[in-house]
Amino acid sequence: MAEGIPITRVDVPMSRINAIRSAVREVTHLGNAPDASRLATLDDAPALLAFLSDPAVHAPIYTLPRPLTEASVHAFIEDHLVQREAGEGLLFVRGEADAILGYSDIQVWPHWAAAELGGALHPSLHHQGRGSRGAAESFAWMFEALHLDVICETASHENVPTQRMLDGFGFTRKGEIQSVRPDGTTRASLVWEITRRDWFRLHPA
Repeated sequence: MAEGIPITRVDVPMSRINAIRSAVREVTHLGNAPDASRLATLDDAPALLAFLSDPAVHAPIYTLPRPLTEASVHAFIEDHLVQREAGEGLLFVRGEADAILGYSDIQVWPHWAAAELGGALHPSLHHQGRGSRGAAESFAWMFEALHLDVICETASHENVPTQRMLDGFGFTRKGEIQSVRPDGTTRASLVWEITRRDWFRLHPA
């Protein structure tokens, strides 16, 4: 939903494109840990709505449907299932069907071997370091499991915690774009990128 990203656009061979699409289609969990987030299903719509309805969760995120209703969240999940079949997107949730504590939204651009990660944790889990640890684990997993070369991230000018996290991880600031929400309104977004080589150089296993 953000035109102009990723900033870095290097076309990859069709063999890589097909490998990335295939990897996206085969994924069932975000990572390999026993408590790894799982793919969202249509049955998760009521609990995901309850989670997203908290302004502390949805306010900073431009990719969520507006207004938030059970029907719009159901459609949001359904759209991501279609994206998964196309090898271009994934939606994960953390928690049980009746109590979701977090979600992760991955947009994939197979032809550039690039992707963006979005998402949120329940406010009760904030300020415990879980967000940063989970993001770092997710970035490493994305590079390896999805065969990516670049991860591109965006954040609003007001989202200082995310800005600090991305700067701290070694992402490079790439400028600013206008992000378009599902309802057509726009938001200025700062842009960061990091390559596979730089991620594993800065964050060796």
